[in-house]
Amino acid sequence: MRHEAELVWLEDVGQLGCVRQSLDRLPTRKGRPACHRDGRMVGYAILGPDAEASRGSGTFRRRVFWLLPHDRDTERDGLYATSAPAEAVDPRTLEPRVKGCKTDRSEGGPPSRAMQELGIQPPL
Repeated sequence: MRHEAELVWLEDVGQLGCVRQSLDRLPTRKGRPACHRDGRMVGYAILGPDAEASRGSGTFRRRVFWLLPHDRDTERDGLYATSAPAEAVDPRTLEPRVKGCKTDRSEGGPPSRAMQELGIQPPL
């Protein structure tokens, strides 16, 4: 994460209560990575030119942000109607080199402060 130069969002994440965040090994520093998950990618990190590839694999560690088909954004009354996945972070708290804050909902609590400030009320 320390070599991140930019976060690229493929969707408007301002209305999303959370996104899943993972650290993937990718073949390049920048550009849109391939999505190998059941869900959809909503964003990714671009690394600066000072980022070095792993000696063993030749890959770069980059953050990828994604959602699964059963996440709250598409199934409001589904599995995460009153909670969030453990890897969920509030997308409004993400920046290059900043890991972001876990959502209160992923910890079993109320909507995050950022959601409250924006007036977003997820279904309870």
